[in-house]
Amino acid sequence: MQTNRRKFIEQTAAAGLGLATASLMPQKVAAFKKASQFTILHTNDVHSRLDPFPMDGSRNQGLGGVAARASLITGIRKEKEHVLLLDAGDIFQGTPYFNMYKGEPEIKAMSMMGYDAATMGNHDFDAGIENFANQLLHASFPIVICNYDFNGTALEQKTIPYQIFKKGNTKIGVFGIGIELQGLVPENLYEKTVYQDPIIMANRTAEILKKEGCNMIICLSHLGDKYEDSKVSDEILSKESYDIDLIIGGHTHRFFETPRKYQNKRQNEVLVNQVGWAGIQLGQLDYNISSYNTSKTPSSKSIFIVNKTTK
Repeated sequence: MQTNRRKFIEQTAAAGLGLATASLMPQKVAAFKKASQFTILHTNDVHSRLDPFPMDGSRNQGLGGVAARASLITGIRKEKEHVLLLDAGDIFQGTPYFNMYKGEPEIKAMSMMGYDAATMGNHDFDAGIENFANQLLHASFPIVICNYDFNGTALEQKTIPYQIFKKGNTKIGVFGIGIELQGLVPENLYEKTVYQDPIIMANRTAEILKKEGCNMIICLSHLGDKYEDSKVSDEILSKESYDIDLIIGGHTHRFFETPRKYQNKRQNEVLVNQVGWAGIQLGQLDYNISSYNTSKTPSSKSIFIVNKTTK
């Protein structure tokens, strides 16, 4: 009789614990899922395009412009709790704004839009390395680049190799990689800048970010997506990498319909995305990483930036 009574008490306690746990599970799961959702917004090769393309019958008429981009970004931030806004270089060169102001309005516009980080492109040297350093005085965001050594130049200690962000329960490491400047940029414009092997430096930096506890690693690359020869590219970098999850690319002005997928040295998936040039599109990658969904493959879209006054 006593044995039966003890068994009954144990079963009742277990059932009560199970009910209590079950009642807490939906809240815990919901909270975890919410904290694991984040959005990456990105641009590349905007090339001083502050205004939309004019309504002149051309293919890009009415597209782009910082006002429409800022409005779009603001709307997404209202919908999404955790957002990172990134750029893959060539901020400068391409319109009279740069010819006259040498990049100041471009950097100020990016600061006002709340960019979190950007890397450098070859055209960002077009008014000289000292000019780029001076324009960074207007930046509220860091320039990340890990394979340019700026010792002895105006950019010494003005850039950083990487930045770490916390979005929900996801720790995101962002670093930058630049293209070889020799033969692409006049030497007097980049001066004593030393170019270092992008694959070696990318893997080294990604390893550091992994050790720092980052469970998402993003490379802002201005290498270009791929070439017919053996020139280092985002495609080659992705295949030669170990810890990179996402490469946001630039330089080659390609409009990707969806991110390209590659396998790295560990046979893990690496995504590469690029959104053309001139601020015509904004890339959006929505991640949902949880204990039930550990995939780092996001839903993605490229949004055309349409100026409402020119529709």
